[in-house]
Order: sequence, then structure tokens, then C-alpha cells
Amino acid sequence: MSGKTTDRRIRVLIPVADGTEDIEAVAPADLLRRAGCDVCIASVDGEVVACGRGTRLVADARWETVDPAQYDAIVVPGGAHGVERLATHPGVLDALRAAAAADRWIAAICAGPLVLQAAGVIRGRSVTCHPATAARLADAVRQNEPVVVNGRIVTSQGAGTAVAFALTLIQCLCGSETARRVAVDIVAPPP
Repeated sequence: MSGKTTDRRIRVLIPVADGTEDIEAVAPADLLRRAGCDVCIASVDGEVVACGRGTRLVADARWETVDPAQYDAIVVPGGAHGVERLATHPGVLDALRAAAAADRWIAAICAGPLVLQAAGVIRGRSVTCHPATAARLADAVRQNEPVVVNGRIVTSQGAGTAVAFALTLIQCLCGSETARRVAVDIVAPPP
């Protein structure tokens, strides 16, 4: 299941917008960095993102300054307002389409799969999402599981599954041993 094929660091891009769910952006970024990944949180809004629960997040970069093709994975956090913004951002949608076409990893949590749906990359696939989002997720087959891996697409249900989601991403990108090590380090069940 490991996506690691070279000795270079795995590069992960996390697009965010005002209204992004705090923990769904921060938990994957934190844990992927603990796994040794090079993570870039890129804002489609200002340099400082006002997350949905009030956290102010300083982005690593502005979206327009990054080249999404240089990343091994794109991880889309949830948060209703942030998802609305990301699902209508042409650059984010194009990046997701290009990642799918290149068979790179794509992930989304909570309402984030709606962004994947807007990009057209989950048609007919098994995914999961927040239960409140399920009725709007018409292009995919929804599974009622905390985390679902279907090919190179990883989805998760919400804030309460953010750590399991991040550990599953680590397992997919870096291998089971790295995922176990990070899980032990943070005192969490391994994926």
C-alpha cells in the first residue's frame, strides 16, 4: 500500500480557505510532518486563514505561488465555508483533476469529498464523509466508515476521525512501519 518509491521526501499539499475546519487541516499537517513528509498548507484566501472554529492559521504559501504538480498528494480538509470556497476554486479543481490523471494520492475529510466531487474525481468510487454531507455526495458510493481507502483516494468522516485519517495517509504514503511509529509517538491506535 505504500506510495513511497524513492528516497526523497513525500510532498503533500493541503489547500485551505477561510472557514476550513481547524483540526481537519492541522492534524494531517502535524502528523504527516512527524512522518517526515514535506507539507505545504496553501491558502486560496489570505496569508492568515480564519478557520471555522476561530483558530488563525498562518499558511505556508499562497495557492497561486505553488505548483500542485510537484506534490505527491493533495489533502482537502472540511469545514462548510472552506469547502464551498475550495469547491469553486478553479486552481484547486484543476490540481485535483491533474493529480487523479497522474495517479497521485488524493484525500478529503468531512465535507471535503464535495470538493473531490466538484473536480469529478470520485464518480462511482467508495468514499466516506460527514453524515450531514452524505445527501449532497451524489457521484460516489458512500460507506459509513471512519476512513475509506479506494485506490489512491482516501476519505474520512470528520473532526473526530482526523487522527485516524492522518495515520491512514501516512500508511499509504510512507508505509505501515512509519504509520505505527507515529501512532506510538502520539499514543494513538495504529491504522
